[in-house]
Amino acid sequence: MASVLDALWEDRDVRFDITAQQMKTRPGEVLIDCLDSIEDTKGNNGDRGRLLVTNLRIIWHSLALPRVNLSVGYNSIINITTRTANSKLRGQTEALYILTKASNTRFEFIFTNVVPGSPRLFTSVIAVHRAYETSKMYRDLKLRAALIQNKQLRLLPREQVYDKINGVWNLSSDQGNLGTFFITNVRIVWHANMNESFNVSIPYLQIWSIRIRDSKFGLALVIESSRQSGGYVLGFKIDPVDKLQDALKEINSLHKVYSANPIFGVDYEMEEKPQPLEELTVNQPPDDVEIEPDEQTDAFTQQDREPVFSEELGLAIEKLKDGFTLQGLWEVMS
Repeated sequence: MASVLDALWEDRDVRFDITAQQMKTRPGEVLIDCLDSIEDTKGNNGDRGRLLVTNLRIIWHSLALPRVNLSVGYNSIINITTRTANSKLRGQTEALYILTKASNTRFEFIFTNVVPGSPRLFTSVIAVHRAYETSKMYRDLKLRAALIQNKQLRLLPREQVYDKINGVWNLSSDQGNLGTFFITNVRIVWHANMNESFNVSIPYLQIWSIRIRDSKFGLALVIESSRQSGGYVLGFKIDPVDKLQDALKEINSLHKVYSANPIFGVDYEMEEKPQPLEELTVNQPPDDVEIEPDEQTDAFTQQDREPVFSEELGLAIEKLKDGFTLQGLWEVMS
């Protein structure tokens, strides 16, 4: 089973000059806000651009040259502040400072709104980043979290429980721990019946593989998490075997549905909905020029004819075509 995380880079990476395809939203990614007249003050000072705010990242591209762009994933952001910056388009003005770290390299970005008196640049980016930070339960593997309340799973927004299996043994210790299994459209959750704080939440986003394997306790459901989440190997014993196989089949089915359209949990809506990202792509317009076929001729595009001396005019003129006379040309003009 391939994890959705394998292909997901948008919220984790800082990338420069990405392709038009990489600028498009991936499954589960939603465009939240679009701000025109934004300057990348540190990297492209004086260049007016557009800032796109999605639920996974911010994208800036130059309006004059769209291939000059950058993509900043929210997971790479260390700090966001507002400070004064020196913009070629605005002069001394308040700007958005974003400090990031990706692949052990730190980057600083400074964005300035060229339109004076508009705080939308600050409110959009800061609010969406906060929504990303407070919704990590959708995306991160969690151990010993506040998952259970009154023996029921505390559901996340847009989360639905598809199955609850009692009498599931967690095989992390020698004797095992008896608990309850929840299968939802977002994750798998197990908690111990005797101690609800002894639990684990595994989002489908972080599942590397899931299969039935033999163990010293007999056949068990083995879930291997992604390397980014710590590479955990978790074993669960479900009896009888038919019930174990049904659980595996259901999890695989829900994981497939999730992979086609992931729920990242970053819910934030603007009052004015922006256009789809595809409609904001800048295409070079075709030249509005009609080219005449070669066989058509024009009186002003004839090749020059050899000069001859005109005794009537006393000067050199182009040789007249056959059948034309100076007298006849004068009559046409008059």
